[in-house]
Parts: sequence; structure tokens; C-alpha cells
Amino acid sequence: MTMTQTPKRFDVFSLRILPLLTKIYGPQIASQLLDRLYNLVSEDFSDLVEEDFGKWNQQNILLITYGDTLHGSGEKPLATLDRFLRDYLGDTISGVHILPFFPYSSDDGFSVIDYLKVNPDLGDWDDIRRIAEQFNLMVDFVINHVSSQSEWFEQFRRGEKPGCDYFITVPQDTDISQVVRPRSSRLLVPVGTPDGEKHVWATFSEDQIDLNFANPEVLLEFVKIILFYVRVGAKYVRLDAIGYLWKELGTPCIHLPQTHAAIKLLREILQFVDPGVALITETNVPNRENLSYFGNRNEAHMIYNFSLPPLVLNALLQGKSDHLRTWMMSMPPAPIGCAYLNFAASHDGIGLRPTEGLLTDEESYALISTMKRFGGEISMRRKANGSESPYEVNISLFDAMKGTVKGEDKWQIQRFLCSQTMMMALEGIPAFYIHSLLATPNDRANFQHTGRKRSINRHQWDYDELEQLLADPTSPQSIVLREMCRLIQIRRRQPAFHPNATQYTLHLKESLFGFWRQSMNRDQSIFSIHNLSDRVQQLYLTEINLVCTDPWCDLISGKIISNIHDTFILEPYQSVWLTNKFDETNGAA
Repeated sequence: MTMTQTPKRFDVFSLRILPLLTKIYGPQIASQLLDRLYNLVSEDFSDLVEEDFGKWNQQNILLITYGDTLHGSGEKPLATLDRFLRDYLGDTISGVHILPFFPYSSDDGFSVIDYLKVNPDLGDWDDIRRIAEQFNLMVDFVINHVSSQSEWFEQFRRGEKPGCDYFITVPQDTDISQVVRPRSSRLLVPVGTPDGEKHVWATFSEDQIDLNFANPEVLLEFVKIILFYVRVGAKYVRLDAIGYLWKELGTPCIHLPQTHAAIKLLREILQFVDPGVALITETNVPNRENLSYFGNRNEAHMIYNFSLPPLVLNALLQGKSDHLRTWMMSMPPAPIGCAYLNFAASHDGIGLRPTEGLLTDEESYALISTMKRFGGEISMRRKANGSESPYEVNISLFDAMKGTVKGEDKWQIQRFLCSQTMMMALEGIPAFYIHSLLATPNDRANFQHTGRKRSINRHQWDYDELEQLLADPTSPQSIVLREMCRLIQIRRRQPAFHPNATQYTLHLKESLFGFWRQSMNRDQSIFSIHNLSDRVQQLYLTEINLVCTDPWCDLISGKIISNIHDTFILEPYQSVWLTNKFDETNGAA
């Protein structure tokens, strides 16, 4: 212990941190590392180190966007984004996830050259801080890999420290058949060094070189980075591709115990410096594997609900709720102090791996072929046996809702709004991709320009053109943004939509999907019911057992239920939020 350490605080730090360091590195290295880690973190210690159970409530709504999605004349894109957020979403969202805004070399930001700088084409740290002053900021912690153009990797090429020790090298003929691959590119990339050609590990692409966390110096580098993000205002830290962090030959090199221990370690560090910061894991894998990142409520504060987008899409394409209902019944409530992050679309494609074991082969084929008809593309991954299988659908969610497996129809906007209304009513915190709020269609020209399938769903708007569309009350952009803001604002006023409020699945006819939410003080109930079909459906209110002592109202339409034995008519793709607690301040009523 050094002179800068407070004995009691160091003892608490050691009690929480040393077992995790030991799990990762073994007892000898862990004991050597503890002092260095303490001295690094202690400069940012908070006076409060107890867990904050009030990180979120029903008011928390996130927007997902790239820093350069909006281009205005005479200003940097982050300044344009700030203007859009204030003018259009100031009373609608509470937080914004700005996708990697650092200097990068590929993958639209996820191949980071410098973690501590803002891409000058976007703006600067003052722009980031300005947004963080009004909205809770989510920052990407791209921890698994770094750009091949980074200074660390340039040092590796030159054989210089520290970078020469920061990457994983294995002989070219190493048996890597057990390694789980999210891509079809080669895993081992040849690189020239002063000691001859070496093969480095690259899970995602030849430009994204995996870091070697078996070297504790790499861990210390990333602790410095995460502390910097907290200082500039980050309230959410997203661990990108975290499942692949630790490599060990002879294993799948995904979800290894050291990876889980590293997440626990980062959570404990955040607990010491700012208990209000939430850690989010990004693990686009089958549902059971994804759930493991809650740990014993000691890993991620939040996990992405990756099964939700493809199951919602399939339900609306098929017009039936069976798989969505089965999945939902199998989902445990999030542990205390944890929450699901719900989304229906993101900057990536709609992942198909989470549907493994849920959809039949015929349904998967129907989903994929329908998305191709609606202008989408399919990305593949390489399996252990060398074959390829579908990994994700690349398509704008708005265009994914053009029709059903039967073909295109007239219900695109209604079907799309249904998908969003379902998502935002579920247990968890909703996150909306900016292109969903803006009803952005497929950008096939962008895909042709970049050659990357994900570019279909990464359109960049000319801000003057966008504002003209938003000013036209008949444009899809205006209709969708206006209605989405109205629905989100209603949702934010309902205690029953708290991210951890009780949720039960309703057993209704196949064309309806419904669930019940109850506020944590049991004062409010909401029955969230959605017509998944292109036909009018009857809902017999006796099926959902409304209590006759309370008046009931649909928060979305404002319709009052005067007789709980009546039949409620749902138009094609209509959603209802039936509640027993309402007035002119909390809903359409």
C-alpha cells in the first residue's frame, strides 16, 4: 500500500477487486496489479460507493444514432445532432447513444484509432459534453479490438513497446476449428514485423485486431479509458463485442470465465467512481448465452434483448404471436439492480442467431426470403465446420414492414408503429434507432457505394431535406415521428412501465400479442395488447379479467371502457394500453 491510500478504502477496494483479478490472472499477478489499479482508480473515487438502485425509471428512453447521421450546412454533424435533439426530442428521450465518435479506419467507427479523441469530421469533446449536459450519454467501449492503424498496432509492426505486447499471435497452422466466428473473414491475419511474419488474431476483420487481455497492461490501458469516459459525462458504457474478449486455444473463445470476471471487475470499478453509471453488454448470441451476462446480479447492469427484434419481425410477417409468446414466457425478470435494454432496430442488422431453437427452418426461410423481396440483404457467418449460415438481416426496419410473407400491402406505417409500441411497453428500457423515428427507407445506394450490407440501414440525412419532410404532415417521416413522440411521452408517464415493473404474458388468440404490466407499488395496471394481423380482431374483455371496481381507458386512443364485459375492436395492427389509472395528464384520455 502506498502513502496515497486510505487504509479503510483500500481494504474495501481489495476485498472487491482482488478476487476478480485473481480469477483473471492468478494470485501472483493479481497481488502485483492491485496497488497499481487502486492508485489509478482512487483519483476518481466517489464519496458514495453503495449500489444505486435508482438508475432508471419509466422516464428513461434512449435514442441510438451515429454522430454523422444528420448533415447540416455550415456546422459539424455533432452540432446538427444537438440541434435536432433539442428541437424535436427534448421532451421525448432521456438519453442518447452516440455510436463510436472516435477517429476510425473501418466498420463505421468500430475500428478505433484513438479512444481519447473525437473524430474531427464530427466535432470535438465540447460537442459531446454539450449533448451530455442535457441527455444521459451512452459511450461505446470498443474493448475487444482496435484499428490496425492505431498507434498500438503500429508499435506492434515496428516491434516497439508497449504495443508489441498488446496483441495475440499464433502459428499459422494452429487448430482454430473450435473458435466461434461471427464473420466469414479469416481469423488469423499475417503481419510483417522486425522478427518476421506473424499471424495476429482478428475476430471481426483484418482491420480490427483483437487485443491481448492476458497481458494485464492492456487491462490497465482500458481502465484509464473508461475513467476518462465517465469524466466527460458518460452515464451508460456499452461493452462492444465483449463476449469474445478472452482467448484460449482449445475452447470456443467466447463467454469464457475470464471474460465474465473482467466485466465484474469493470462493474466494481464503476461502482467506486460513479454508482450512477450503468454497464451494458453487447452480446448478439442465443438467448440463454445472452442472459448469462447478468451474472449473479454482479456483471452487466443491462443486457440487450437481442431475441426481441427478429421475433417481433417474424410475428408481424406471419401475423401470429406463438413464438413471441413462448419466448416471453421463458424470460426471467431482470435481477434487482439490472434491466433489459429493448430495441426493435439498431445500427446493425436484425440478428438471426437469437432465433436459433425458436423459429422453425420454414419460418426462418420465409423471413429471409421476404426481407430480400423488401430490399434487404443477408449477412453470413462461418461455422466451425467451415460452412456458412445466416447471421443477420440488413434492412431498414421501416421497409421491413412493407408487408407480410404474403407480399407488400397498404399497412406499412401501422405495422411499423405496432412493432415500436410493443417494444416500448415491455419490461426494460426502450432504445429507438434514429432511423426508426424518422421512417428512413433502405439506402441501397449507400450499400452499392460502400459494398457493406449494413450500410443499407445507415442512411445520412441532409438536414434541410429532412426538415422539409418533417414539416409536411403527409410524409411518412412526419407521421411516424409525430406519433412516436406522442406514444413515448404517454409511456413515460406510466408507473406500470417502470423497467422493473411486473410483467405477465397473456394467452389470447394467435393474431393478438398481449401482456400485463403492474407498477411496483401495485397502484396501476396496464394491459398492452397488439393486433399482429391485417384484419380486424375482436378482444373479449372478459379474457383479460378487468376488475370491475376500476374504470378503464385505452391510453393510446383515449377510449373509455364503460362495460368490462364488452368486446373491444382492434383495427389492423392497432395497439392498446388499457389502464385502470388515468387522467388528462398521463394519457390520451
